[in-house]
Amino acid sequence: MKALLLALAIGLAHAQPYPVKPIHIIVPSPPGGPPDLIIRMLAPKMSLGQPLVIENRAGAGGIVGTAYVAKAPADGYTWLFTTASHVNTPPFNDNVPFDPVKDFSHVTLAAQNYGQALIVPPGSAAGNVQELVAIAKRSPGKLNYGSAGIGTASHIPAELMKAMSGTDIVGVQYRGVAEVMTDVLAGRLDMFFVGTQIAAQQAQGGRVRVLALTGAKRWKGLPDAPTMEEAGFKGFNLINWFGLWLPAGASQDLAARIHAEVVKALADPELRQQFDAQGLEAVGMPPAEFARFVEQEASFINGLAQRIKGAK
Repeated sequence: MKALLLALAIGLAHAQPYPVKPIHIIVPSPPGGPPDLIIRMLAPKMSLGQPLVIENRAGAGGIVGTAYVAKAPADGYTWLFTTASHVNTPPFNDNVPFDPVKDFSHVTLAAQNYGQALIVPPGSAAGNVQELVAIAKRSPGKLNYGSAGIGTASHIPAELMKAMSGTDIVGVQYRGVAEVMTDVLAGRLDMFFVGTQIAAQQAQGGRVRVLALTGAKRWKGLPDAPTMEEAGFKGFNLINWFGLWLPAGASQDLAARIHAEVVKALADPELRQQFDAQGLEAVGMPPAEFARFVEQEASFINGLAQRIKGAK
C-alpha cells in the first residue's frame, strides 16, 4: 500500500501544471540594451501565473550569461533571451563553452529590427558613408569604431564594412551599448553601428549623425537614412533579431507552451505600438521553424566570419 501511495504521489508531482515557481529569464547583456528593453516590454504581457524574474548576466559579449543557461536544468524555469549575437559570437571567439544550435531548445524568434544604424558624432567630417570610407582610406588606422563585444550586432557590420571597403578602422570593445554611446557622444569614437531607435533619439537632438542602415529596407523612423546597399555596399543586409531559448533537453510540449504565451503577448495592441516606436517587428516564430532559422543563421555567420577574417 505504501508503495502504491508513493507511486501516486510521484505521479501527481509530475502532473503538476507548469509553472509552479518563479521563472528566471537570463539576458546576457547589461541593463538598458535592446534585448533587456524588449523582454521588459514583453514579460508583463505574458500570463503564466508565476513571476518572470529578469536577470542581467553580462560579460564577454553575451558568452557569460548564455553559458549559464546552457548548463541550467531543462525544466522550464531558466530562459535565455538575447539577440542574434547568440549565433554571431562563437565564430569570432575562441573556446566558447556552448554550441548555439545543439546546446539549446529553441522556443521562438520574438522580434526583429530594420538593421543597425551607422552613426558618427556631429563633428565628424563624414556626411555620408562614401565620405567616411574616403577618410578611412586616406588615414589607415586613424579612425575607430565602438562595439558592445566581439560578434555582437555592433561589431559584425563594422567588420563587414571594413572587409568590403578595404579600410583599416580600429575596433574598440565595450561591455554594452550604453558605454559605447557615451564615448560616441563625447567624440571619442568615430563611428558606431547601433539600434535604429537609439540612433533616432540621438539624431533628433543633433547629438549624432545617421549615415545608413544595415537592413534591406529603409525605416520610417529615419526616412532620410539610406541602406548600406544604397550607399554602395552591394548585398550588405544585416538585421538584428531577438529570440528565446531553453537549455537543451527541454520537452517539445514545454517549448510549445511558452511559445504560445509569447505569441499571445505579441498580439497585444499596446505592445505592438511599443515595438513600432522602437523600430521593431513582432514575429513569434514557432519552435521548429525557429530551430531551422537559428541553424541557417549560424551557418551564414560562420561563412561571414571566414570572409571577414580573410580580409584582414
